Amino acid sequence: MKRLTSSFFLIAFLQLSLFSQEKQMIQVSTTAEPIDAGKFSPTWQSLSQYEVPEWFRNAKFGIWAHWGPQCQPEMGDWYARGMYEENSWQYKSHLEKYGHPSKSGFKDIIHEWKAENWEPEKLVALYKRTGAQYFFAMANHHDNLDMWDSKYQEWNTTRVGPKKNIIDGWAKAAKKYKLPFGLSVHASHAWMWYETAQRADTAGPYKGIPYDGKLTKADGKGTWWEGLDPQELYAQNHPLSTGWGWEWNNGTTPPSQAYCQKFFNRTMDLINQYNPDLLYFDDSVLPLYPLSDAGLKLAAHYYNHNMATHSGKLQGVLFGKILSDEQKKCMVWDVERGAPDKLQPLAWQTCSCIGDWHYNRGRFTNNSYKSAKEVILMLVDIVSKNGNLLLNIPVRGDGTIDEREIETLNGIAAWMNINKESIFNTRPWRIFGEGPTADAANPIDNAGFNEGKTKFSEKDIRFAQNKNILYATVMGAPTDAIKITALGNEKIKTINLLGSSEAIKWKKTDGMLVIEKPKTIPNNIATVFKIVKQN
Repeated sequence: MKRLTSSFFLIAFLQLSLFSQEKQMIQVSTTAEPIDAGKFSPTWQSLSQYEVPEWFRNAKFGIWAHWGPQCQPEMGDWYARGMYEENSWQYKSHLEKYGHPSKSGFKDIIHEWKAENWEPEKLVALYKRTGAQYFFAMANHHDNLDMWDSKYQEWNTTRVGPKKNIIDGWAKAAKKYKLPFGLSVHASHAWMWYETAQRADTAGPYKGIPYDGKLTKADGKGTWWEGLDPQELYAQNHPLSTGWGWEWNNGTTPPSQAYCQKFFNRTMDLINQYNPDLLYFDDSVLPLYPLSDAGLKLAAHYYNHNMATHSGKLQGVLFGKILSDEQKKCMVWDVERGAPDKLQPLAWQTCSCIGDWHYNRGRFTNNSYKSAKEVILMLVDIVSKNGNLLLNIPVRGDGTIDEREIETLNGIAAWMNINKESIFNTRPWRIFGEGPTADAANPIDNAGFNEGKTKFSEKDIRFAQNKNILYATVMGAPTDAIKITALGNEKIKTINLLGSSEAIKWKKTDGMLVIEKPKTIPNNIATVFKIVKQN
């Protein structure tokens, strides 16, 4: 009885603490953008009712267009922050190409971005041929520009830059090619991320002259941006933070009520206009969490809205990063540029890229994109651990991709055409793999970032199953007989090699399955054996 009483009080204390924490959050209003009524409410307990839809578990592979004005300079990731970091490589490049950031800031990069050669249907068709089962477009980045006809953000692509509804174009292309459509939302961090735009040079001819991060609407008279308020873009009308970090409790100047409210309204507008099949937040857990309840309310609305548009059945997929085990029950865990080193009980996703997230000309010049082989080995490993892969193909400012990227996509497509049955519609086996990398520890660093720290070889094997069929994928071209300890006691009916009509010879010996090295190996990327087990 004593233990029961103690447990009761502990649970009551935890519930009271959670209630107290939620009450201290910045509460966003739902008057302008009401939350749809339904099964879900904005609490963790309610969100834990979520179940990942089967279509997503079957899909395994998606392609992402992480595209926006930061692709225009072709200088890689975080350009809109880095161009204001004195003496950084992006600052130096900006100074040479565009002028000093006190006169020519990121707003002017947006103005230059025209997306003049963008053909969304052509790109999405290519991605589907490559094997993508869903497609993602970026709705906004930390640079705070909305890529649709946004009701709440005057800095959007229908008014500035391309003067096109980018999300509308992507959405129509995805619908034409019958690909589930995802949207990624990154703008919650503009408040802290853009703070470099408040600074000034500490030396040289522009010493002490502020960059353009503090400009106001009144400063625009006679300029191309007359009538627009730069603070609606930069959101820098606040003191500089005392520290820098991705979390909101790392010395960051707390965001204002108005900032949280605007982000909430913008994202609600996006959900209601496009009803995305997938919604990705580039945030630890949820946007503005735990300082605001905006993210919890967005999650509840998204689930209810999705159910209402799918005959009462939840088909939407929501992603968050750095989740606790309890939070992983409420949404799909996203791992950036990496993968857990163990089989996961719940569905999850890796987001990665063949180069930089934003287009970087240097990747093309130096031929440093991921190869088709690197992508396929990542995918096979991820699928074996109950995950999906979302792969970004960087798009140039003009809306096209380069020939080296097309080469990687064609290589992926060639492998998929033969081996896709070992990927799509599969589920994890009782173990994810054997070999050196299966036994090696490779822990995730915070949000992920353990990609490439282990190297796959033909000694590594990964498993996936579909009913009584087990796919054993050799992570390369076999150089000797394939020995699989985990199949030593399994009753096997037949073994075939995907992409080959050769009769495969195999035997059981010394407590393992031994498959003779085939005379002909279909490819040098990954070799898939289709093993039909006896019922």
